[in-house]
Amino acid sequence: MNLTQPVATDAALSALKAEIVERRNEFQALRHIPLDIVRKFQDVGIYRAFVPKRFGGDGATPQAFCRLVEEISAADASAGWVASFGVSATYLAALPPETYAAIYGRDPDTVFAGGMFPPQKAVRTAGGLEVTGRWPWGSGVMGASIVGAGIRVEGEDSPLPRTAVMPRDKVVVEETWNAIGLRATGSHDVVVDRVIVPEEWTFIRGGKPQLDDLVFRYPAMALAAQVLAVVALGAARGALDWLRDDALRRASITGAPSPAARAYVQIDFARAEGLLAGARSAFYDAIEEAWRQMETHGAVDTATHIRLRYTASKAAQDGAEAARLAFVLGGSDAMVSGHPLGRAMIDAACVAQHAFVNAGSWQAAGAALFGQPTPPGYP
Repeated sequence: MNLTQPVATDAALSALKAEIVERRNEFQALRHIPLDIVRKFQDVGIYRAFVPKRFGGDGATPQAFCRLVEEISAADASAGWVASFGVSATYLAALPPETYAAIYGRDPDTVFAGGMFPPQKAVRTAGGLEVTGRWPWGSGVMGASIVGAGIRVEGEDSPLPRTAVMPRDKVVVEETWNAIGLRATGSHDVVVDRVIVPEEWTFIRGGKPQLDDLVFRYPAMALAAQVLAVVALGAARGALDWLRDDALRRASITGAPSPAARAYVQIDFARAEGLLAGARSAFYDAIEEAWRQMETHGAVDTATHIRLRYTASKAAQDGAEAARLAFVLGGSDAMVSGHPLGRAMIDAACVAQHAFVNAGSWQAAGAALFGQPTPPGYP
């Protein structure tokens, strides 16, 4: 299999990115990605990327999907963050096969979103599990057709959360999201009141897949970290491209040299490019090595599994630093509210705050490298 197989055509992706750039201020005002853009995400294959071909999906590789999310994130990080939840088709493979087929066999472009933490108590009833609660951080829920919520069931002993899957019309979305970074992700609260969920519509997030396709045996939590971390790489790429184009066409109003001719701009621009290039290389090298192992042996070895996690942390944090350097090089103009460099810097910094890839994730990586106890789901 080609390690870099495309998910979307170049023409369709270019048109989508151009529209996202044109409309990103609109997204910021809405605080979510509008449904017509979600539909275009479906058109270019974001939500069917990991769905097996027998269900009408594309059967894409992890690296192809990450490159697609990176491209979208270069146009707008919030759009890339919402697109990244196309990964849901992999961890929903922990559902019973009949349930998975009912979802994706009917619509391979199904959009899943939800809130996982904190898990709320679910009570067993004759019809399944009665779910009630509130979950924050429901990124992408405004465009979802099915919604997941983290639950805990009395008597069940699992370090990973169980997730209940419900139709979108069974939940209430309270528009609580009002953030300075990743503002258009629509990460609102999900509220559920006494919804009965059949047990076969629940799964352990990060649990053993019930389908045997190769991609479903790829480390699920590593992939969940990667698809988020790559948003920071895309945000940094967008910032540096914007800075370069602006510097080449702009003359100083004071008569000073063009920014492109200034030594300090040249030095730090090269530093940022080097930082981003190193992070990207480490990130994609790890994914491609893991996929080679999957194709050859059907599994990823422990050392590579750990590498997948810490290169995701590196991607998120180095991407954030590269975007910060771009902001600094933008000078006083970049301070204006809504400036592309300021937005990219804050968005990338917010990616690097996520628990999967934040500063604390280095400790988990170090523990794994020394063979010491690690948090649930790590590596």
